[in-house]
Parts: sequence; structure tokens; C-alpha cells
Amino acid sequence: MQQVDVRTIIPRERHPKIFNVFDNLAQGSAFELVNDHDPKPLYYQFMIERPGLFEWEYLESGPWVWRVKISRA
Repeated sequence: MQQVDVRTIIPRERHPKIFNVFDNLAQGSAFELVNDHDPKPLYYQFMIERPGLFEWEYLESGPWVWRVKISRA
């Protein structure tokens, strides 16, 4: 599974990069997001912009690293 570590990317470029990776996934595929904070706002953005197209599973929940498996449904 591809890993997308956004901890070193400036904040305003993170979400566009993540959505680009997601949009290029084949159906049924997934990637692992690594972040330095809980990406809950990203989850809500996915709910608005890609409703019914994704699955979200926390693999690690802080306190310093969050890892989330994001799948294309």
C-alpha cells in the first residue's frame, strides 16, 4: 500500500496532494496517510467532496503521529 506522509508538506498543499492521490486510485485500492495531527477536517472534506466513494480507517491515533488508511470504495 502506498504511503503518503504529509508531515513535511506545507499545510495549504496537503489536502490537494491527498485528493490527487485518492483520485488516481483504482477502485478497491487504498493508501496510508501519515500526518502530525488528527486529520478529522480532511475526513469531513472527503464526506462533502467524495460522498460514498471512500472508506476511512484509523491505523494509529497520535499523540505525535496519525496514520489513516483511505480506500476507494
